[in-house]
Amino acid sequence: MSTHVRETWIRSEGLNLRCVEWGDIAAPAIVALHGLRSFAHTWEPVALPLADRYRFIALDQRGRGHSDWDPQRRYFTEHYLRDLQALVDELRLDRFILLGHSMGGATAFVHAAANPQRLHGLVIEDMGPGASASSAGAERIRRELQATPDRFAGWAEAQAFWRAQRPGVSEAALSARVRHSMKADADGSVVWRHDAAGIAAARLAATPQQLVDLWPHVDALTVPTLLLRGACSDFLARDTAQAMAQRNPCIRLAEVADASHYVHDDNLPGFEAPLHAFLADLDVAARPRRLP
Repeated sequence: MSTHVRETWIRSEGLNLRCVEWGDIAAPAIVALHGLRSFAHTWEPVALPLADRYRFIALDQRGRGHSDWDPQRRYFTEHYLRDLQALVDELRLDRFILLGHSMGGATAFVHAAANPQRLHGLVIEDMGPGASASSAGAERIRRELQATPDRFAGWAEAQAFWRAQRPGVSEAALSARVRHSMKADADGSVVWRHDAAGIAAARLAATPQQLVDLWPHVDALTVPTLLLRGACSDFLARDTAQAMAQRNPCIRLAEVADASHYVHDDNLPGFEAPLHAFLADLDVAARPRRLP
């Protein structure tokens, strides 16, 4: 298992965006896109067991992690798609496997439907049509964004906040979330590493067009797709997930027990089992060509 981590940078729409990589640079690539308030290192426990066979690339999406904040607050799918294309172009990826959670899953659906020739496969974690607009989970996230403090008195208070927000998350995932999504300010308080105000403003004011109707993209998929739903998710309804798999035979649905919307944080072994089986079935043995 390769645990060596590399940091690379790409540029998109005037922003410097950080990529975190595990594994051999010549191995088949997996590109991973995190959710609304997450960060590249959320994928570390998923990446490490795969790093002996894959080049696992996780993006700190604009406004998150160590990537630049967008002064224009362009935190919408059309801009995330441009960032993903910049990553593909700058890292010179030919074909790859695309993995996305929640917000990252929306980007992944749209990219996969438009670029099937570039993908070996698609993995979606708890995202589907209508989830961002009208689900109970979407309403919960809107309440959380409105009620999130700008800063905390110290690390213990910050950790308690995240524990209240994510009661089912593992201790390891909670520790990573505090470490990678927050930082100490000069006055000793703890503040957000991501653009909390800008991301909240964009999300709360998003139009239906900016949230994107995913049904046309789901219906258009022609690549092998694994849809992972948390059995306790309030975001992706079971009926919607089942309808997605029924409407498009390219989609394989797996429900992960004891997991909410934050599937790999809540039940990593339950997430890994169907993921590793799907990757084995793809059998991406040939090393990818670099684009000229």
